[in-house]
Amino acid sequence: MKKELLYVDGYNMIGAWPDLAKLKKIDKMADARDLLLHELSNYAKYEGIEIRIVFDAQLVPGVSKRYDKYEVAVIFTNEGETADSYIEKAVGDENLLLSHVQVATSDLAEQWIIFQKGATRKSANELYKDVNTTKKKIAVDSAVYRMQTKTRNSPLTDKDKKQLEELYFELIDRKLD
Repeated sequence: MKKELLYVDGYNMIGAWPDLAKLKKIDKMADARDLLLHELSNYAKYEGIEIRIVFDAQLVPGVSKRYDKYEVAVIFTNEGETADSYIEKAVGDENLLLSHVQVATSDLAEQWIIFQKGATRKSANELYKDVNTTKKKIAVDSAVYRMQTKTRNSPLTDKDKKQLEELYFELIDRKLD
């Protein structure tokens, strides 16, 4: 089975997702990046895909680094390098027989280049909907899990339960005789 790899143009998502765009408008870009990482981390874990979020260095000058946060790879490009150019190069390197590369961006020019390199694309809106659908699935799965592991709070001790069980089987035996 092919490894699923999703490259995300970080600032493209921040500009397109409603909650992130609100943070951007009030100049809380670091909070928007962190919320994006958190949302995509849950999505990646549940869906079993590897995610790499790429941010342009032009919005954070002097930063060129790569690190993992919430088990998602975060990449800040070199100064003067755009997220688009970084993703284009990475897709060319990573789109192999053993991996399926997808790119989340709403930049139409970028989408054409991605198609030419053999990867698939997902718009910011499509990824937003997918993340929200996955959040709902996680909520349902966790509710089902809680219901399966929930036990009734009984005032009976283990000894009382055992005595009741013995009495129950004794009554059944009498009825069968």
